[in-house]
Amino acid sequence: MNRTLRSRALAATGALAAGALALTGCSGGSDEDTVGVTLIVKTTANPFFVAMQEGAEAAAEEAGVDLTLAAGREDGDEETQIQAIENAISRGDDGILITVNGPGVEDALVRARDAGLYVIALDTPPSDPESVDITFATDNFLAGQRIGEWTAAQLGGDKAVIAMIDLFDDKIVSVDVQRDQGFLDGMGIDTADPEAFGDEAATGQYSGGEYEIVGHEASQGAEDGGRTAAENLLSINPDINVVYTINEPAAYGAYEAFEAAGATEGLIVASVDGGCAGVDAVAAGTIGATSQQYPVRMAELGVEAIHSLATTGEAPETTEGLDFFNTGVELVTDQPHEGIDSITSTEAGDVCWG
Repeated sequence: MNRTLRSRALAATGALAAGALALTGCSGGSDEDTVGVTLIVKTTANPFFVAMQEGAEAAAEEAGVDLTLAAGREDGDEETQIQAIENAISRGDDGILITVNGPGVEDALVRARDAGLYVIALDTPPSDPESVDITFATDNFLAGQRIGEWTAAQLGGDKAVIAMIDLFDDKIVSVDVQRDQGFLDGMGIDTADPEAFGDEAATGQYSGGEYEIVGHEASQGAEDGGRTAAENLLSINPDINVVYTINEPAAYGAYEAFEAAGATEGLIVASVDGGCAGVDAVAAGTIGATSQQYPVRMAELGVEAIHSLATTGEAPETTEGLDFFNTGVELVTDQPHEGIDSITSTEAGDVCWG
């Protein structure tokens, strides 16, 4: 059925690999009457992606879609994702939803598109836009900007001694760059090349006063990685008072390192995710502010889009003014500042995930 899907997409918008795949759900492929979709997430170690799977399952059941789930062994595992893509091609699925683990996956996505599958990136836009048909995602630069603006206001003119805890240091992934650069931009710090990170001036002026960036460390998006990254940065400068993290698991680990060092007084931790555990951390004061994104919505809309394209020929469109479909973001904090839109942890708790 996927050749028909490809022709419908064009009209509307102008080798089975072995390996350790985390698979659940039906995997018999699509027949002429069934729409087949594969969701491939980065890892099931992060509640964000577990919530995404749950959203896809609910939407698939509602629409009668034959859904296959796959996941990398860990964040950054490209090979397992490639295997899952090849499996989807071999099954004759109609479409793939994927949170891309890195640029190494993109050639396989091109093969899937060439085979007639409609490919939607979720959460993380690929480095090669031609490897997917469309992206459904948080505006990650905006997510970073919002916590950056809040952090600058929270400092109240004090010097910012900043620890930057990113995702990777051995590959470039768009979500990593965009959140990092958005945070600095929100603080009023010149990011130099906005397509990279770590090239900004180590010292200078932010919107409220002086800043010093102690360094960038990779966390792999994991709690233990966040703890190690924070320990490394504290060993360089024990006076850090601002911590940016790529996501909330990294923030939990970073806070543990500062707590062990007796350095949490006056510490500002800002992050991105908005999972229920992260919202609880905002309520407890461990995380000062987080940008809440909506993985369940991403997955639901993705399943619905492929089903709609397969059954009606109607393809999804990007959000006006953007090159992707924006699934929304809200700043969550219990320490609001005038002129900065935010919701409380209580409000965020009503729509959190995980």
